[in-house]
Amino acid sequence: MKKKLFSLILALVLCLSAMPAYAAQWTEQDAPATRSMVAAAIWELEESPVVNYLMPFTDVSQDAVYAEAVRWAAAEKITSGVSVDKFSPNSPVTREQLAVMLWRYAKHEGMDVSIGEDTNILSYNDSFQWSDWAVPSLQWAVDSGLLHEDSEGNLNAQKTLTQSEAAEIIRLFGDKLTLSLWVDGSPAQEAITIFMQHITTPGSPYFIPVEDRIAVFDLDGTLFCETDPNYFDYTLLKYRVLEDPSYKDKASDFEKEVANKIKEQNETGKSFSGLEVDHGKAVASAFKGMTPAEFSAYIQEFKKQPMPSYDGMLRGEGWYKPMLQIVDYLQRNDFTVYIVSGTDRFIVRGIVENSPLNIPNRQIIGSDELLVADHQGETDGLQYVFTDQDKVVLGGEFLIKNLKMNKVSVIQQEIGQQPVLSFGNSTGDSSMAEYVTTNNKYESLAFMLCCDDTVRENGSESKAQKMFELCGQFDWIPISMKNDWTTIYGDGVTKK
Repeated sequence: MKKKLFSLILALVLCLSAMPAYAAQWTEQDAPATRSMVAAAIWELEESPVVNYLMPFTDVSQDAVYAEAVRWAAAEKITSGVSVDKFSPNSPVTREQLAVMLWRYAKHEGMDVSIGEDTNILSYNDSFQWSDWAVPSLQWAVDSGLLHEDSEGNLNAQKTLTQSEAAEIIRLFGDKLTLSLWVDGSPAQEAITIFMQHITTPGSPYFIPVEDRIAVFDLDGTLFCETDPNYFDYTLLKYRVLEDPSYKDKASDFEKEVANKIKEQNETGKSFSGLEVDHGKAVASAFKGMTPAEFSAYIQEFKKQPMPSYDGMLRGEGWYKPMLQIVDYLQRNDFTVYIVSGTDRFIVRGIVENSPLNIPNRQIIGSDELLVADHQGETDGLQYVFTDQDKVVLGGEFLIKNLKMNKVSVIQQEIGQQPVLSFGNSTGDSSMAEYVTTNNKYESLAFMLCCDDTVRENGSESKAQKMFELCGQFDWIPISMKNDWTTIYGDGVTKK
């Protein structure tokens, strides 16, 4: 996954401050974009790799700010010279030349470039003016939405691009590369990319300052496998109380009662009233006395267990890869991303630790339990003074289940301002979604995952249908696991 901000080039054209060295040329929106500019922009999408290849072109100075980019692009066959030893770095770029470079880079990144192969090029009035070597790239670029015909039915393949035109095409391509595991053109994908274009363009009436770009995500069923056969924190408690040889003989009757309800629920699907809160209480008591670091270490070991319903995946690896791309996409565009989960805060932190999700503990919110000093005993926190002999440990007391309206309350308490994006999957996230999209001074959206994939995921078509209906009722944007994602857990994972 690339780490650069794919909308950078557009920002460079529109706002010329804080530019990297190579982009100093992108200063005139209506001036031609050059071959060296485009090579450098694609090189940055690749995280600006340092290479040791020989420079094949005599007209590219080793001291040029774009020299490393040209050297890399030529070696990877992203671009070629205008002759055997000439690159012509300052020559303007045409629409078909840019299409070829992006098409080659898309193949380099493993993207599916078959889209457009069946496009009838004779439907364009100027198709006979296209270069033969550019036809496949142009077909792909058109069907990918990167290039469009004009009002007279011409694609203008050999027209020179301005800097602003090239920047917009590269930005669109960057979005597609970032969200490569999403079905191109799916409603949810289009909604988030259009939203991002609106709110990141300086001068736009929809522009959102960086400090106000805040997104909140549920965890289970939104970012991470919801049930196998139950929530991660439910299966963790069941293991702790009923299976862990170091603890099962010490478990309280209450903890065993809760764990056995979870076991029965796993086996039969039976519901138990009040289990959510009882589970929180049992987690608090079953791990009482551990430091947060010790609790996380326990979770890291549990994450190494295989997932019961899947081949090729451990418990800690159940991340929805397309949703990881969404988080990455937001962070590239200067969003602060929070997890707001009903799962215990320390369990969520343990799941995120050593994972592909780059979110710090301070941005992880969940259900809460008491923390105390380990020598505090029964002394109230207002009366006890922490000493150099103390450690902070779990106090054994459950405080609050962070679901439904409680999510709204904790967002206000801990974040202190209204987010502009919400991602959830159930009615437990409804209040959060409505809070984000109600009376917001900025453009705002709420997305809901619909678990409609029963082949690659432990989905439920009936639950998914209910969520689709709720999305229509509340104007949330549904995400179909079945139809919007090219994969869920990756090619190496199969459902048993």
